[in-house]
Amino acid sequence: MAHRRAVDRARSEQASTNRDLAVATRSAETDFDQVTDTVVNRLEAEQVRRCLGSLTELQRESITLAYYGGYTYPEVASLLDAKLPAIKARMRDGLVRLRDCLGIAGKW
Repeated sequence: MAHRRAVDRARSEQASTNRDLAVATRSAETDFDQVTDTVVNRLEAEQVRRCLGSLTELQRESITLAYYGGYTYPEVASLLDAKLPAIKARMRDGLVRLRDCLGIAGKW
């Protein structure tokens, strides 16, 4: 009986050590991934800001209201006191220029 208890105790200790190692490994990977994600997000945000700066004022204003302000096309047209087709054309042209500046392949 003492032998069985000793074996159970040894297995319990080993399982505890394995759990601690697994948690430590996951924690280290998560920290690295968070740092990497933060850096990548900042670089992408800076690239988007730079590319937004290359747009005309009308395109930038329309896209900023729609994507950062959360406004719909009709709301953007109302805010800028412009016709809806003009806003759609501005945004389409601006998005094409952003796509080209950001180097994103494919069609929108």
